[in-house]
Amino acid sequence: MGYTLIGAVKSRAFRVLWTLEELGLDYAHIDAAPRSEAVMRVSPAGKVPVFIADDVPITDSVAIMTYLADRHGALSFAPGTTERAHQDSLTHLILDEFDALLWTAARHSFILPEEHRVPEIKQSLAWEFTRSQSHMASRMDENGPFLMGETLTIADILLAHCCGWAANAKFPITETRLQEHMAMMRARPAFTRALQR
Repeated sequence: MGYTLIGAVKSRAFRVLWTLEELGLDYAHIDAAPRSEAVMRVSPAGKVPVFIADDVPITDSVAIMTYLADRHGALSFAPGTTERAHQDSLTHLILDEFDALLWTAARHSFILPEEHRVPEIKQSLAWEFTRSQSHMASRMDENGPFLMGETLTIADILLAHCCGWAANAKFPITETRLQEHMAMMRARPAFTRALQR
C-alpha cells in the first residue's frame, strides 16, 4: 500500500500529517499550495489536503483522518459502536463550532478578494468561538486526559489543531481544560514530527 499526502504543513493537511505520524505509517509528502499544479492534477477542486491511497485520491482532512483510523484500527472506536457515535458527535461539534468559525475568519482576513472581505465579522466570530469553548469543555471526559478518557482519537488531533489555529488567529483559548488539552497534545512526539515535515 502506498500513501501520498499533498498539501502544505500550514494548512489542514497538518491534521493528516499528525494522524499519519501518530499511526507510525510510511508516506510521501508533497508540500503544495491550494490550486497548485500538484494538487490540480489529482483534485480539480484544487483544495488541500489531497491524500492518495492505492492510487485513489481522497479529499477533506477529516475524511482522510477517518479513513486512516478505520483502515489501521487505531485513533478511533469501531464503527457501529456507541463509543464511535460519541466520537463522531465530538468530531462534528469541533467542525461546526471551531473549524467553521476559524475558516470564516481566515477567509475574511486574507483568502477572499479584498473587495469581498468583511473584517468586522471577526469580532462576532471571536465571541462565538469563546462561547463554543465552554460547550466543548462540558463535553470532555472528566477522567481525561483525552476527549473520551484514556483513548486518543482523531477528534483530539482535530481539536488541538483548531486550538493552535485559533491561537495564531488571535482567538484566545479561554477555557483551562482546552488550554491543558492543547498543551498535552502539542507535547506529543508525533506533533513535532509532523511539524518538521
